[in-house]
Amino acid sequence: MTAKTLGRNLEILEKYRKYADMAELRVDCLDPDERLLIRRFPEQTGVPVILAIRRDIDGGRFIGGEGARISLMARGLAYAETDRRRNFAYLDIEEDLNVPSLEEAARTFGTRIIRSYHNIKGTDADLSARIRSMRRSGDEIVKVSVTSNSTRDVLNLLCAGKECEGQEKILISMGHHGVYSRILAEQFGSLLSYSSALSETDAPAAAPGQIEVRELASLYHFRSINKNTKVYGVLGYPLKATGSPHFFNTVFEMEGNNAVYVPFPADSITDFMEIAKELNVEGISVTVPYKEAIIPLLDFQSEGVRTIGACNTLTLTPQGWLGTNTDANGFSDSLLAFLSKSNFKRQRITVIGAGGAARAVVFELHRLGAKVLILNRTVHKARRLAAPYKFAWGGLDEQGIEKMEKYRDIIIQTTPAGMEGINPNDTADDPAAMYNFSGREEVMDLVYKPKLTTFLKRASNAGCNVQNGYDMLIRQARYQYTQFTGKEFPEHFFSRVQFGEI
Repeated sequence: MTAKTLGRNLEILEKYRKYADMAELRVDCLDPDERLLIRRFPEQTGVPVILAIRRDIDGGRFIGGEGARISLMARGLAYAETDRRRNFAYLDIEEDLNVPSLEEAARTFGTRIIRSYHNIKGTDADLSARIRSMRRSGDEIVKVSVTSNSTRDVLNLLCAGKECEGQEKILISMGHHGVYSRILAEQFGSLLSYSSALSETDAPAAAPGQIEVRELASLYHFRSINKNTKVYGVLGYPLKATGSPHFFNTVFEMEGNNAVYVPFPADSITDFMEIAKELNVEGISVTVPYKEAIIPLLDFQSEGVRTIGACNTLTLTPQGWLGTNTDANGFSDSLLAFLSKSNFKRQRITVIGAGGAARAVVFELHRLGAKVLILNRTVHKARRLAAPYKFAWGGLDEQGIEKMEKYRDIIIQTTPAGMEGINPNDTADDPAAMYNFSGREEVMDLVYKPKLTTFLKRASNAGCNVQNGYDMLIRQARYQYTQFTGKEFPEHFFSRVQFGEI
């Protein structure tokens, strides 16, 4: 609870009450006068409340002296009542704060101590040693909150939690890299997970990487996750926009499956595969930029992956990781339905891009009889992709755009250009900006969010029939569901499941 007044915090809690099991009152976020009134807050909430006054050096907003902070804590604990529901249930004290009288006052009336450590800059080298050494008495809960600047940092926290299994603790991997640690708190060995009401603009997130409370409870079904929950997810980087969790978690809920699907942003696939092993992940959707890089880490692969040279689906089998590609069939099913065709014979098609998605597209276009031109900013990649199929190729320059005149029945954009969450400095917003649409082309962009990229807007404004990647995404996800579960996607779910966003 980070609003500036106690009244506003109570309003927010009431609005989101069904999603929350506890509340943490961040006294450091309150207006100065409001801080003097915290004692009666717990009895007004109806849920257990953690009292926390976070210093600025720990990522909080309290900039006063330690004496003033201790005095506020004492005020929150004062006049404790025998009915524990009217007292703060927990007191969060940093490991370097040593005030025995305060701790004794808390314990006398059943307020438990959370002994906390915060590193807002990074992750410590030996977290397991820190976890073991922090607790000063047997009834304390140890809390370690560190910033993960890499996938390796998340792995270190996960391993530390496993090494300290059996100890009551709270583990938090702050930042975007550790977002799934908040969903999979059970698997990380954490007693609880913190979230915020992010849609309330006057109550900002208490720490980076927190998930909106409704999404944590409803989209990810946080309360239902246990040691037996099957874990699936989507691997990519930066992975700041994906609708896959909405699709799969909705399906899992409708069929009563004890499973969860989470985002796995990872800057290192080798480190992530270690995390996947530790978390017992059973299936992974692979997206930008790892569809090709993941192949050397597979134990075995489908014929399609061997031919295409790209993998978008990992399934854990008793023999290890199996890599398959559902992009190929998802793409061709979608485009053929869009064009009301059964094949691409006599079609001359331009493919923009030469990455993992383009590999699946080109494979299907060849299988279904098309004549194809492949254009890419890095020309040698276009040439390498075109060679096995004896397709035309070129760069995204004047010469390449000229070649499109003979391959313009259908134009397919396969790069992440224009995708939400992609750094605009990494890729041009419109990779074929030099091409002028005639209005007769059929145009597909594999990006689905936003619905219309700059590329598709230009094509639509010129009079072309256009389609984004949403339908393909749904179709390939259905194939992934079959890979993950070993059964066909339920027909009666088709009209009820769609992609959302995290």
